[in-house]
Amino acid sequence: MLHAIVMAGGSGTRFWPASRAALPKQLLPLAGDRTLLEDTVDRLEGLVPPDRTMVVTSAQLLDAVRCQLPGLPESALVGEPCKRDTAPCIGLAALLVSRVDPDATMAVMPSDHVIRPAQRFRDAIRQAEQLVAATPGRLVTFGVRPTYPAESFGYIQQGEPLPVGPDDSPAHAVARFREKPPASVAAEYLAAGSYLWNAGIFVWRAATILAALRTRQPECLARLERIAAAWDGPDRDQVFAAEFAAIKGISIDYAVLEHADDVAVIEAPFGWDDLGGWSAVARQLGADATGNTVVGRHLDIESSGTIVHATGDHLVVTLGLVDMLVVHTPDATLVASRDREEAVRKVVAELENRGWMEFL
Repeated sequence: MLHAIVMAGGSGTRFWPASRAALPKQLLPLAGDRTLLEDTVDRLEGLVPPDRTMVVTSAQLLDAVRCQLPGLPESALVGEPCKRDTAPCIGLAALLVSRVDPDATMAVMPSDHVIRPAQRFRDAIRQAEQLVAATPGRLVTFGVRPTYPAESFGYIQQGEPLPVGPDDSPAHAVARFREKPPASVAAEYLAAGSYLWNAGIFVWRAATILAALRTRQPECLARLERIAAAWDGPDRDQVFAAEFAAIKGISIDYAVLEHADDVAVIEAPFGWDDLGGWSAVARQLGADATGNTVVGRHLDIESSGTIVHATGDHLVVTLGLVDMLVVHTPDATLVASRDREEAVRKVVAELENRGWMEFL
């Protein structure tokens, strides 16, 4: 059967000060009335039932996730004691799913992407499930047709086309995974027409990914197996904390996908945005006649191209701003040029250096 694994442990530092350690980007309504996590789980309706949905997050976010997803059973929520990237997250999920369904197929997805329409997403997951059913050892990923030479995404080079049904999206064997490129290389990829952005969404059999981890990351898998073995016992939390902390963090791309022999990529038939920064919010919410995007209470006089994000009843007034970013929260305010939004991560790093943890 198909199981959904939602990875919800990110920190969203580029959305500071709205995104904080206790309420990171996936738990915020950045692209509409629902939070990104709520949208992700809503998207699964009609595809995977709640009892076959698992959300893997950080232990400190469990209460917040539980409040946002009351329709999921308690057993569906897994709180990692520390961050160890996507390979340990996915490996543990595969082990836990296999305990109840040894033949499980997993659809693995981040919790902080905007994907529309939901039906096209569900159709694409079903197509990937069929590709896996036809070749059980296959790993399937999704790629997005690039619209500009992005330096912040990994790329997938398409290889030979794979046979698909008349209503299916194009699918290819993966020739190679490419790292985040410099601008000149990204422009070459865009011009070539055979490269896709790596969307970080996967479908495969749990047994297949576990076998790959056993080959490529045996120490990691051994520790995960000890965690799974203690899952229903009284020492679960203690074993989880000790074994998970001892794992060296690594992404599933580095750990498995870049070394696998049979990886397929489906060109995503849905709209996709990974919300990498505040400008992505402007893309999703749109702008007024002067190019301003506003969330919250705002008075503008002669500003343009500016993003304003405020909370509560606090009034933000902008006067003559051009291409600026203003984010107000009850205890911190960010004012920055929009062309420096990538540097918001430096703000978070500097706050850490100064020990101002109350603002993180």
